[in-house]
Amino acid sequence: MINFFKQHPLIFMLPLAFFLYNLAFENTAIFWYMYTFAMLTLMSAAIIFVKIYDELVTWKSLIYGLGYGTLLYGLIAIGFQLLHLTPIDVAGPVKSFLSDFSPFSIWHYLLLMFIIVPGEEIFWRGLVQQKLKQYISTPLSILVSSILFGSALALGNFWPGILAGIVAGLILGLLYEWKKSLPVIIIAHLVMIILLFLVLPLPV
Repeated sequence: MINFFKQHPLIFMLPLAFFLYNLAFENTAIFWYMYTFAMLTLMSAAIIFVKIYDELVTWKSLIYGLGYGTLLYGLIAIGFQLLHLTPIDVAGPVKSFLSDFSPFSIWHYLLLMFIIVPGEEIFWRGLVQQKLKQYISTPLSILVSSILFGSALALGNFWPGILAGIVAGLILGLLYEWKKSLPVIIIAHLVMIILLFLVLPLPV
């Protein structure tokens, strides 16, 4: 039984992930504590079950990370503006989400940089995406892991975040398969976060 779970960790890791995400989003007052705990737990488990790839030299990781992080931000910003052209209210949910969960202290940004973003990438791209390849093709594993990532974010009752999570998951998943480098997708994710929250926030 133990060997079976070692070979198929998604059977228990995915329910655990959704349980922890739900706990984190349940109470905005302790969100940053619970989400950090969730990522530490999932990241630690992922490192046990999968090999983490790092096949790029540092300067290439920085260049690709900056480029793809900027691309991700651009796609999210363009998508936000396009949704503004429709009757759908997108500004309201974005504003509500930012007021509840946006980082506002140096402590939050440190948690994002050293625990949350690395944890998300190690778990969703490092574990989930790689283990799905045992059952389905690589392109499908990228798609399914991206949808699962977006679905986990749905627990925050933030529908634009679901779309953003799926799009980001697709691009970061493709980048991970292409460059076989976890640092590059962590850098890209961080660049997107910094642009979204600090440099060029969405106009809501």
